[in-house]
Amino acid sequence: MKITTNIKELQQRTSEWIAQGKKIGFVPTMGFLHEGHEALLKKARLENDLVVLSIFVNPLQFGANEDLDSYPRDQKHDKEIAEKHGVDVIFLPDEQTMYPNPLSINLTVVRRTDVLCGRSRPGHFDGVATVLTKLFNIVRPSRVYFGLKDAQQIAVVDALLEDLNFPIELIAVPTVREEDGLAKSSRNVNLLDQERKEAPYVQQALQCGRQHVENGETNPEKVIEKVRQFLEKKTHGKIDYIELLSYPMLQRVETIDQQVILATAVYFQNARLIDNVIFNEYGIKTLG
Repeated sequence: MKITTNIKELQQRTSEWIAQGKKIGFVPTMGFLHEGHEALLKKARLENDLVVLSIFVNPLQFGANEDLDSYPRDQKHDKEIAEKHGVDVIFLPDEQTMYPNPLSINLTVVRRTDVLCGRSRPGHFDGVATVLTKLFNIVRPSRVYFGLKDAQQIAVVDALLEDLNFPIELIAVPTVREEDGLAKSSRNVNLLDQERKEAPYVQQALQCGRQHVENGETNPEKVIEKVRQFLEKKTHGKIDYIELLSYPMLQRVETIDQQVILATAVYFQNARLIDNVIFNEYGIKTLG
């Protein structure tokens, strides 16, 4: 396994691979790798000749009230995980390497961002789009891997690839879950004992909404209300949002007649849990 912090070195290496007809799988991360990242690496290893993992805590996607310096980091652990899953190259740049000068071009994401978690994080996805554009040009992957737990990010990446004509296949990997259905997250350790017992109801509430559609409901508001009632009955969490939108366009729909995402965010005392389910007009899961 090779570790590099140098852009030109990595570009030279990937150019040689491409010239040899090799397929490159790319997993971009901000490090502090967990089982969700491991699922991405496993799939990338299975589907490609070579795997590149990037670890870079991107300052452009942090808002004014978000502490960049407190973002968790553990490079030793990350390197062990990468080696375990057969990563060929870890790209480990610092901020000076990625942004040596003030940017002359700003990327602005104008759609798919003013809903779900993006509503409360203005500018976040602009930073995501900027760093991914740079990384895609450095790595030049055949495929890029993201987890469906952050389905909004996948929708934004889908738009980025399409609008800027990147010849990259986007692979959405199902959310990794605990045995009781709770989406795995580093935030789960912050749940109190009673909250941990209630946390699986977040996914169950979404499945209840999906089942409502499978049973013939086409009115988004009635599905959302079904999810709300379930959460309020089963948990003590404070609901941040429940939304049902077209996917991946993330637009409001008057009736459920296409692929949609049903998503929620719930505040517990020391943790905010997000989850989603994506399904078609018949309530049948289509992703994840």
